[in-house]
Amino acid sequence: MNKIFVTILALLFATAGVMASDSIPQGFSRPLGWRVGADISAGWVPGTNGFVRGENPLDKRIGSYMSANVRADFSFDPSTRQGMLYRGLYQGIGLGVNSFFAGDLLGTPVSAYVYQGAPIVRFNSRLWLGYEWQFGAAMGWKHNADESINNNSPVSTSVTAHMGLDVKLHYQLAESWTMSLAVGARHFSNGNTSWPNPGVNAIVASVGLAYTINPFAIGDGHPADAALAAEADRHEWFYDIMVYGAWRKRVVRVGDYDPQLCPGRFGVLGLQFSPMYRLNRWVSVGPALDMQWDESAGLAPYWIEGTSGSFIKFFRPPFGRQLSAGLSAHAELTMPIFSVNAGLGYDFVTPRGDKRFYQSLTLKTFVSRNVYINTGYRLGDFKDPQNLMLGIGVRL
Repeated sequence: MNKIFVTILALLFATAGVMASDSIPQGFSRPLGWRVGADISAGWVPGTNGFVRGENPLDKRIGSYMSANVRADFSFDPSTRQGMLYRGLYQGIGLGVNSFFAGDLLGTPVSAYVYQGAPIVRFNSRLWLGYEWQFGAAMGWKHNADESINNNSPVSTSVTAHMGLDVKLHYQLAESWTMSLAVGARHFSNGNTSWPNPGVNAIVASVGLAYTINPFAIGDGHPADAALAAEADRHEWFYDIMVYGAWRKRVVRVGDYDPQLCPGRFGVLGLQFSPMYRLNRWVSVGPALDMQWDESAGLAPYWIEGTSGSFIKFFRPPFGRQLSAGLSAHAELTMPIFSVNAGLGYDFVTPRGDKRFYQSLTLKTFVSRNVYINTGYRLGDFKDPQNLMLGIGVRL
């Protein structure tokens, strides 16, 4: 009888804990805490390609970078599930003007991006160190349309990806005002949708100021109770299935010719199945099976002799000769709304001439609890651009 009584009590406490957890409001059910702000960044452009080192029509070294940004973001009310589990998390949109002090060569591109950040360590109630990533598009690059490496910019398109990563020190000056200091990096490239594509990089330092419109919703809040934290950190498997597509350029070496840039753009279709194991509320890891069809893959054996340059031609390879299949290992930063996933993989089936060792970096934007939009990029050997990964996924 005593054992039954103890068991019933344990079940009641467990049920009460679940009910208490279920009664906690979701993030968007309470007013959000909004901030607006601005920042200025200055930095150095490393000489990662000949164009920025001075091999350009003006023989000018491009070594400096500056940007000015306006931003708006929100945080979850500290009394909500997301507010308690992810204290200090914020996400928003930004607009910025970028200058490389070389308008005649690169123009003055304007960036639009989403960003998300969170504390890494809190020193006290006013001072904390965190991270922030940015992902979006930069528009208005100066470039030529002749796809000539000697007369083109490192981006070769008017619109490129904008990617950034910062480590930021935040200090709350007053109830509604916060100042930030940051160091980080910026990367601009076209994802191999055009050629050439060496990209532009910058190492930056930033200073920013933000005003909290409703400070009651943006504070330290309260840490999650034991039941809620245990539920969020429960070890479990989940499964992501994602399909994606893109377009790309391809350089092929045939016969005795130098590498040939194939005219036009080629389609890419991919499928990824990822069983992921949740380590805690923030980090998940797991393998993935990757399959990809690339219209530009495996062309060299099907070259039509005597054709070259802008008139180079190929017979169409069989469908199976343009398929790749590989296994990859992934780590994912899993946060509300967004997840950032990095992968390392190896193709055990690959078209002739393609790299077997590949890497991927993707951003998953959840439009519902189980459906996300995937935006990512795939590289070979950490340096050779392959293709974008623009698709939709389901989490089971």
